[in-house]
Amino acid sequence: MLFKEALSQRIFELCNKYDYTPNRLAELSAIAPSTLRALLANKVDNPSSYIVHKVCRTFKITLSEFYDSKLFDANKLED
Repeated sequence: MLFKEALSQRIFELCNKYDYTPNRLAELSAIAPSTLRALLANKVDNPSSYIVHKVCRTFKITLSEFYDSKLFDANKLED
């Protein structure tokens, strides 16, 4: 799995956990809806760490909690 795919899946997981739609997440995090849509559609090759920070802040989790997922297992991620 590519990193950008893992990132997208993790955001979807958190949206489901916190009962947010992607549009709601974009609104609350002040991420442009088009940017979030592109990220979730795996169209962003190099996602910004600032976007991840804004997602974490919205869900009230740390970056460590965000990346604490089997999705980010270094042995499973492709370059």
